[in-house]
Amino acid sequence: MPPLAVSVSESLRSGSRLVSLGIAAIVAILAVTGALLILTLPDANAFNARVERIFVENDALTGEGEIKLLEILAQSGTAFSDVLASYRTIIFVLLIFATALLVAALVFLVMLVTLNRRMAQIERSGIEVSSLIISREERTVYLNTMGFKLTDAMMETLAVLAEARLDDEMLTGAQIEAVISGKSEADCEEAAGATRIKRLRDGLGNQIVSELLVKNIARRGYVLAIDKGVIEMV
Repeated sequence: MPPLAVSVSESLRSGSRLVSLGIAAIVAILAVTGALLILTLPDANAFNARVERIFVENDALTGEGEIKLLEILAQSGTAFSDVLASYRTIIFVLLIFATALLVAALVFLVMLVTLNRRMAQIERSGIEVSSLIISREERTVYLNTMGFKLTDAMMETLAVLAEARLDDEMLTGAQIEAVISGKSEADCEEAAGATRIKRLRDGLGNQIVSELLVKNIARRGYVLAIDKGVIEMV
């Protein structure tokens, strides 16, 4: 197995372990927190017990006003019990919601870190192209298993770069513009060729793929960073 594949597999395995440990830690912390919150809430029947005690210890309270007061106290105890029950339900729902959010955030964070590492590894090692087929008739370039529809101008730019790669040459922006336009290199500007390269990269779509495929070597020019043996023009 290639070193890049091994390193990516190890990165994915370590990321999976980190996600599992993180999820377990989040669930454990929130479970302990929820248990403490629920256990520290007063007993829902505490108020009713106090009202009942007043009834038992004060059997001499037989006046109409006194009985009415005791009834109000009993109703207040029932309301208090209902409020505490609703608090417990709200706390439980909020804990589930917080757990889901934290788990999702952890998973996305680990996925982002893993993806960044993988992209960095790919960028360092370059893109592996097993076949590059340029079909002028279809105005399509086939890169491995991916097909990209290009404009005529983009096809011309890619064809020039492919021919230069077959000849082990590197072209500047001015040279690319001269070959395509048929003008003298002295009459062409570097920016014109750079614009053609930019449009080609935009046509290829995937920024990582296009920038790794069409390399810009400082002060030297542009080149297709692939083995010339995989290039086929039809």
